[in-house]
Amino acid sequence: MTTPPPPTRQDFSFPHHWQAEILPARPAILPALHFTYPRQAEEIDRGALEVLIRPHAPALDRETGDNPVVPQSFLATCALGFRDPAAPTGLWSAPHPDWLCAVSGGYAYLIDTAAPEHFTMLPYRPVLDIRPAPADGLLLFVGHHSILAWGRDGQAWESEILSDEGVTITSIEPGLVHGLGWQMRTDKEAAFTLQLKSGRSISA
Repeated sequence: MTTPPPPTRQDFSFPHHWQAEILPARPAILPALHFTYPRQAEEIDRGALEVLIRPHAPALDRETGDNPVVPQSFLATCALGFRDPAAPTGLWSAPHPDWLCAVSGGYAYLIDTAAPEHFTMLPYRPVLDIRPAPADGLLLFVGHHSILAWGRDGQAWESEILSDEGVTITSIEPGLVHGLGWQMRTDKEAAFTLQLKSGRSISA
């Protein structure tokens, strides 16, 4: 089985309760826990991102003195989307400390490291850029036409159509994200500004 090239990006801006290591290939001997994302993935035959994830042990319960159950490490096999260099591959921490974002050739997976059977595969195929906005508790995913924001409790919002083909984030500041979107009618890029709280567009 072929594998994608080494990740071009990693960003752990958000605090997280796990460690993760991208492996150069799938291990010959699989760990006891192995999850494939998505569960039924024909794309696996075209390659995958192999990530060994080690969840942190929860803290001792100070009131009861109970010993916490130490979660097991597991292998996450994330189906490859595209081999185009424009489609990113890598790892990101997420607004919720138990969740990890793995992107494999533009296919983005949000994985609950405390319960790896729970995951979300984002609808953008491909995701073209991933930008953390820690001040607002959001991880932003850029597609060809719009932006999707992921918060602590899941998807926070999805923007309106910002471009006919190609969205670029130019800067992020507390409360706002600025960018450019190409417009077919004018054959030019038009500036936009979104409120990070709601995803609504305001005057750029």
